[in-house]
Amino acid sequence: MLGLVCDPVAGLVEVPCVVRNASAAAIANSSAQIALANVSSVIPVDEVVEAMGEVGASMETRYKETALGGLAATKTGQAISKKVLIHDIEILPDEG
Repeated sequence: MLGLVCDPVAGLVEVPCVVRNASAAAIANSSAQIALANVSSVIPVDEVVEAMGEVGASMETRYKETALGGLAATKTGQAISKKVLIHDIEILPDEG
């Protein structure tokens, strides 16, 4: 999942994050099984973490959980965003 875009539609985690997180959980389970079986990694973990940091630093800001790129920027994503923002935001009374 190295370099995966996080582009929540309407700023919510439902699209695409829920499916992505379920996939990541399945990968984590497989990874645990691989580790328990003493399978060696080809790339040392420190180098993997360093590479992940490099990829993250090089990604455009709009793809970093901003809801400005990827699926959030599609025509449908924008339509959902407008609908959610108009209908679902409640204004709380002033507690002053």
